[in-house]
Amino acid sequence: MKIQSFEMNGEGMQRVYENEKWTVGIKNWKPANDITGLNCLERHNKTDELFVLLSGRCTLISAEEVGGELKMEALEMEPFKVYNIPQSLWHNTVTQKDTKMILIEDVSTGMENSDILDLTPAQIETLKSLVK
Repeated sequence: MKIQSFEMNGEGMQRVYENEKWTVGIKNWKPANDITGLNCLERHNKTDELFVLLSGRCTLISAEEVGGELKMEALEMEPFKVYNIPQSLWHNTVTQKDTKMILIEDVSTGMENSDILDLTPAQIETLKSLVK
């Protein structure tokens, strides 16, 4: 048995390790996570998701439905802190080209137990105003 190591240097997110319980992914910048390309939020209905910023900048966007409206908040991540996205919380990441993050989630997390919410032009403008 030997120690294994994993890396991913391309755009986007890739699961680099999985076992029967959890998965670890590397998430790098991609156009859809740039402030100019962001147009949706997602939520995982049965599992939490953890993020750790390694380099670059990332703003976590979260949103809750309150009185029929989407109330969005932004949180600038700090390197090497662990951020938990609780199950069912609408969220997305806004990154820059030099961003590299680690994500950890239950191996069962996938589109069959997640939702995507397409944002309206007004919601996209609200999101842009929240990101510094």
